[in-house]
Amino acid sequence: VLHMDRNDYYGGDSTSLNLNQLWKRFKGDETPPASIGASRDYNVDMVPKFMMANGALVRVLIHTGVTKYLSFKAVDGSYVFNKGKIHKVPSTDMEALKSPLMGLFEKRRAGKFFLYVQDYKENDPSTHKGLDLTKMTSKQLISKYGLDDNTIDFIGHAVALHKDDSYLSEPAIEIVKRMKLYAESVARFQGGSPYIYPLYGLGELPQGFARLSAVYGGTYMLNKPECKVEFDDEGKVRGVTSEGETAKGKKVVCDPSYVPEKVKKVGKVFRAIAIMSHPIPNTAESHSVQIIIPQKQLGRRSDMYVFCCSYSHNVASKGKFIAFVSAQAESDNPEAELKPGIDLLGPVDELFFDTYDRYEPTNDPSSDNCFISTSYDATTHFESTVMDVLSLYTKITGKTVDLSVDLSAASAPEDD
Repeated sequence: VLHMDRNDYYGGDSTSLNLNQLWKRFKGDETPPASIGASRDYNVDMVPKFMMANGALVRVLIHTGVTKYLSFKAVDGSYVFNKGKIHKVPSTDMEALKSPLMGLFEKRRAGKFFLYVQDYKENDPSTHKGLDLTKMTSKQLISKYGLDDNTIDFIGHAVALHKDDSYLSEPAIEIVKRMKLYAESVARFQGGSPYIYPLYGLGELPQGFARLSAVYGGTYMLNKPECKVEFDDEGKVRGVTSEGETAKGKKVVCDPSYVPEKVKKVGKVFRAIAIMSHPIPNTAESHSVQIIIPQKQLGRRSDMYVFCCSYSHNVASKGKFIAFVSAQAESDNPEAELKPGIDLLGPVDELFFDTYDRYEPTNDPSSDNCFISTSYDATTHFESTVMDVLSLYTKITGKTVDLSVDLSAASAPEDD
């Protein structure tokens, strides 16, 4: 495997930048103020995402052995924005009973629904209570339990992590599987959330894979300008050219930016990056937290995501916090569109705005041997990204990755 990258760092779009790199990217020649700490203390993710503790990415990391190059730590809190306030997301029947998100009778109904989901086993019909979840929609299942729109909103978006409301007309098995993953992930580390996150930021992930690749004889070339994918007369991949040299190969895997002629634009992401001297208000002083703002709460077509991490995860100077607000763009004005999320942050020391287009491949990899990933979405969790990677793996090798791994192989996150 030869890995070529036009950048002088690993990870492409999903790298983590130190302060000097961050300033260079967003403020050109200005230098960061000394008051926010040393440049090297910072690892600011360009695509901030948490991992589900029991999710597909953690399974991939264990399956590949990359876990030995990474240290994880649990994320403190998982919250949802509802009627102008931030609430902790309940994930079990017991938590549902305590949650201020619902009134007394609704809590009972939600508790019953959570219990049904907890007990549900796909291959044990006795747990199905006579319902075929592959044939009924999520909406039909939820209405069986008489849950109100408010409850459906936080379960669908903050527990099942759907990006918009289209899931309501899809088979109910999907929401049940996603709710189970959330609850299992919370239970795994007995933290306040289902998420974990690597110390020193997400830039550690591509570096971990780079090390593993090198152990098996893979070669890395960073700083390769103008990498051009070459095709033969039949339209099949021939290799990649940079600086007058061509590396020949039968298969090329790349992100959309390397083959603009084989992708189409499918949207745009707006993101605000804030450096702060305090945790996000109303999150129980959490040093790391996700807040999901369901589309309905803001009259949007898709959700908005708030992500915060801090010096506790070694991504900022002592006493500093980094918060991100991300959304699928629905206008041309990032400042105005992201305002509802930014308003939750309290006072900020520095604020940057980032926008990028999202692309997906239009080619047929079975005829041209060019395997192209889909651009990162606005969500602050990895589940959709991993599915893209796994489907690429299957297209390239013809095999599926067995993710039934021993999860205990990933060391439990360290405590403070």
